[in-house]
Formats: sequence, structure tokens, C-alpha cells
Amino acid sequence: MLGKIEAGFRLILVVVIEVRGSSPGKKGFKMAVSSDGESYGSIGGGPMEYQLKELALKELHSNGKRAFLKNQIHAADAGEDASGLICAGSQNHTFFVFDKENLNLLRTIHTSIERGTGGLLSLSAGGVSFTEGLAGLPVKETSTEPENWHYEEHLTPVETVFIFGGGHISIPMSEVCRMLGFRVIVLDDRENLPTMEENVFAHQKRHIDYNKAIEEIPFPQTAYVVIMTVSHASDQLILSQMVHLPLKYLGMIGSRNKVKTIFENLRVQGISDERLQEVHSPMGIPIKSETPAEIAVSIAAEVIQVKNAER
Repeated sequence: MLGKIEAGFRLILVVVIEVRGSSPGKKGFKMAVSSDGESYGSIGGGPMEYQLKELALKELHSNGKRAFLKNQIHAADAGEDASGLICAGSQNHTFFVFDKENLNLLRTIHTSIERGTGGLLSLSAGGVSFTEGLAGLPVKETSTEPENWHYEEHLTPVETVFIFGGGHISIPMSEVCRMLGFRVIVLDDRENLPTMEENVFAHQKRHIDYNKAIEEIPFPQTAYVVIMTVSHASDQLILSQMVHLPLKYLGMIGSRNKVKTIFENLRVQGISDERLQEVHSPMGIPIKSETPAEIAVSIAAEVIQVKNAER
């Protein structure tokens, strides 16, 4: 959004603020539609998304209202609110115009998410606001009253998958995780590693000292850590640092014998069984994966399973 507005375009942000019954979108789903016709994100897809994109473009080209609601009912007899779907539910959306007047606000939001502070986004018939920081900021109940609607959401730092080990599995792992919407950072202690250079999917690739691996995770509450280095020793070194962090996911690749040995070594170092039981290892959903791509899918599936279990 920020880049488009800086380039002189106007945008409408479409946000799903209420869902009833069976519906393809979920509360909080978003789609941004630019005045040049491009769109980003999704509110559920299908004919509903197409017609709401067209409505957004019509409003942009006519300099229409800055903020309004649009309900979509998934039934053929719903008249002008019919979504084109027949799944018997409904979803309500807010349409909010962003342009150069909102540049400073959008830059503040972007910066707060990048540095990990996050904040509270508020959209209403009266305007948009953002309060940086998350502590002590409860979300109000959403209201869909036509003249007094409001929607609030905590915007948190982008969830990131940290892959320790830039070997052959890290390439498909980066590709799958990026496709799933994660920020992907690959870390390795080897210089000039061909697979690191070949990896075009990671957002960042860094050469690091594994002894200081913990310093690479500034916001553990939004981090998923995958350990797949070249040796048992470096896997153990990284795991010994990660196991104390409040991570969303922590996994290590390896055979059951390798895992048993490393866990025994870490117990000797004073790490409790309670901590070790939180580690996903051997890592990944058991689908008899063999190739690097299959292993990556297996691990990514387990990450998604953990991620969505919190909802």
C-alpha cells in the first residue's frame, strides 16, 4: 500500500469485519485495490471478490466516499447484496480510501511493524487511526451499524520463519514458506555456500556465528525457528539457545537416534524435559517424505498446523 500511494495512486482497503455462517472469508481478511487496477490480498475469492474489486475501482474512479460498508449474502435471492455464492452465510466489509493524506500514518504503521512494536489499527465511519504498541490496548467489539460502524485490529510484526542452515532443503523450504505468507530468513555459518547463493526465495540470507544464534531472533513471539544445519554439533548449539525463547514454533531435523542423543546432551547442560518436549523433532508431518521438496512440505505443514491451532 505504502509504495503505491507514494507513487501517486489511491487505494481502497477492503476488510472483512464480520462473518456469519459458512463463508469463504474470515474476519480480518483484507484486499487492497489500487486506482491502476492492481489488487493485493484476498477477502475470500470467487465472484464475490471480483464484484467487490469492481466496486472499489468504481469508487476510486468517481472519487467516492472515503469509508462505507458493503454486506455480501451467499444466497441467490439476496438482491443487490448477493455475493454470487450459495454457501448460506454472509460477510460484511468496510471500504476505506487511502491516499497521500494518509502517507504519514501508513509510514508509521509500516515502521512499527518492521521494528516489532506493532499497534492498534482503528477504522470507522469517522476516519482511521493507529496507536503504536500493543500493551494495554484491548480490541473493541466490531460494530456494523450503518452510520456508526467501527473495526479495530492489533497489527503485529510479520510472522517470520528463521531457517538455520542454508543447505539443499532450505531452498524449497524458503519457497513454500514465502508462498504461505511468511517472511523467510536463512542463516548459515559457511561463507560462499552455493545453495545460499541459489536461494532466490528468502527475504534475507545472512552469514552468522552460530555461537550467537540467539541474537538473530529479536522478536521471538512472532518467530518460527527451523534448525537444519550441516552437523549434529551445530544443531545442538543452536537448539540450546532457542529452547529458552518464547517461540511460536521450534523444530530440528534429524533421525530419532540423533534427536535422542542431542536431547540427552542438553539435559546434562541443565535444560529441562519440559522445555525439550516443546521441540518438534524429528521435525515435520509424517508423510514418508524423501526429496528436499517433500521434506520442506512436511515441515511447512507442521508449522501451519501449529500456527492455526492458536486460532
